[in-house]
Amino acid sequence: MAFKYAIALTGSIATGKSTVAKFFSLFGFTIIDADSVSHVVLDEQHKEIEAMFGQGLSYDGKVDRKALGAIVFANKRKRKKLEALLHPLIFDEIKKRAIEEDTFEKPYFVDIPLFFENDRYPIAKSLVVYIPKEEQLKRLMQRDGYNEKEAMIRIKTQIDVEEKRKRATYVIDNSGDLNQLKYACQRVKEQILGDFQ
Repeated sequence: MAFKYAIALTGSIATGKSTVAKFFSLFGFTIIDADSVSHVVLDEQHKEIEAMFGQGLSYDGKVDRKALGAIVFANKRKRKKLEALLHPLIFDEIKKRAIEEDTFEKPYFVDIPLFFENDRYPIAKSLVVYIPKEEQLKRLMQRDGYNEKEAMIRIKTQIDVEEKRKRATYVIDNSGDLNQLKYACQRVKEQILGDFQ
């Protein structure tokens, strides 16, 4: 059975999932990164993307993700159309990797930004990287150069971070500094290893 030893690593946009993933990677955990899988799948589907959303969205077999993002984040119907194309292909690739990981009988992470939104992955345990909404907005604007309106549009496409926190098996609060985050990751690592014994 796929995903037997999997933990979904999730959160909301700009909460610091990548940094948490790096810490757990340093602790020896395997991370299956849904974003990197999705980038490969997206580029593989570049012709289909142009057929669906217009010419000029890809160059040399690579999709212009920023231009595509501007289209799909502004239009829910188009976003759903893109998800219907990509998500089954992404899922198949992640499932294949998960089956391989399960053979080691050790916990590992599947980094899935939209884990709760998609309800596609049969993973029992989840780790949510949490920061308060005001901090999330501020970090997203700083990180990606969005104005407040653009940042809020992206935040609102996801389930509220407080709701994700309630649903989580494990929570890491990332509103402090890097040392506090490392300590929080170490604490959760011990919990996870205990739970999978």
